[in-house]
Amino acid sequence: MGIAIKNVLAVINNAGKNEVKKTSIFIEGDKIVALNDKPEGFVEDKVIDRENLLVIPGLINCHTHSYMSFMRNVADDLSFMDWLFGTIDPIEQQMTDEDTYWGACLAIIEMMKSGTTCFNDMMMNIKQTTRAIKESGMRAVMCRGLVGTAEDDGGRIAQTYEEMEFCKDCDRITFKFGPHAPYTCSEDYFRKVSDEAKKAGIGIHVHLSESVSEIEGTKEKYNCSPIEMADKNGLFDVPCIAAHCVQIDDKDMDILASKNVSVVSNPASNMKLGNGFAPVPEMLEKGINVCLGTDGAASNNSLNMFHEMSLMALIHKGTHKTPQCVGANEVFNMATINGAKALGLEKEIGSIEIGKKADLAILDLNNPSLMPKNNLLAGLSYSANGSEVDTVIIDGVVTMEGRQVLTMDENLVYDKVNEIIARMGLDKKEY
Repeated sequence: MGIAIKNVLAVINNAGKNEVKKTSIFIEGDKIVALNDKPEGFVEDKVIDRENLLVIPGLINCHTHSYMSFMRNVADDLSFMDWLFGTIDPIEQQMTDEDTYWGACLAIIEMMKSGTTCFNDMMMNIKQTTRAIKESGMRAVMCRGLVGTAEDDGGRIAQTYEEMEFCKDCDRITFKFGPHAPYTCSEDYFRKVSDEAKKAGIGIHVHLSESVSEIEGTKEKYNCSPIEMADKNGLFDVPCIAAHCVQIDDKDMDILASKNVSVVSNPASNMKLGNGFAPVPEMLEKGINVCLGTDGAASNNSLNMFHEMSLMALIHKGTHKTPQCVGANEVFNMATINGAKALGLEKEIGSIEIGKKADLAILDLNNPSLMPKNNLLAGLSYSANGSEVDTVIIDGVVTMEGRQVLTMDENLVYDKVNEIIARMGLDKKEY
């Protein structure tokens, strides 16, 4: 199908510097085939030609747990370990496969409606999240959450391979191995997972150095930091995405930089759970690839990447008492091309370029949050809230138009989620 997006403003990345330019974008099949000039013989099956539109590369959420979306607002104002083991884990033990599916559907709707076209997910209940992804048209990198020891992981590594087989017919879904964290995986299990990743030729997605309790527990048990533990057990010997990295020091950052580990900062979740702020300016100075994620809705309450962009652009100005430390251009890169690099997909997504996948979000500039239109790149980080997203294209397919999701039945999803929380007793009403 040929899609022509004519006479619009677009955010174009030029060697890391983002510029807003007037252009036209031509899509054929799943790829961008031309910018500015219509290619010879191009058939315009669909034309988008309206004033006051801004096209951006689809946002990339590099760390989340989509199945948790129905846990929004059920475990608030708790310490990290009380949140995880006292509330969330018992809810997870009650979940059925269908619960995972409907939770993922809700998450995908929320992400799509706020401009996210690709997410990196650590999930449970195999074949359910990926089923939702297949049906919705979303792009994702998946990993089965892995916990246990080298002797006993409950068959979770085998489930990863089973999931990969289930998705071999969908090139929008790729995979990583997902060892959960140092406090749920033994050292020998980290080593086993890293060996499996090397054998399979895929990367790793892991939680590291998220909380003070994790740091203290790892040092007490292994006499090293979580970063050092992961490194010495091979997790960084393959392409690795480390989520959080809040409680890290210079030695940890040097390891991350030397091993080309990508760090996913999750500002809202890290603040809400009282874990602190990742030292993002210091990581950037050391050349670490920093990208953005929301974490799950159980700890963030939102899967809106515009919210994370705004927090990222503001937090470090406050903590470092300088307005120059993390700017709008850097933040936009974190939400787009840096995320693509972390996922190993920078040749396919993350920027608007000829030959790349047509993963785009189109914003309606006729919104007060983006008026006046004098610095739209700054507006994306400081002003936009996600409701400006009008149309989404993923893999060359229009999945949302006029803020209506075309690939999913929104009302059915909402009804099913409400049934789930009623069954689990999570629908505590104060009205």
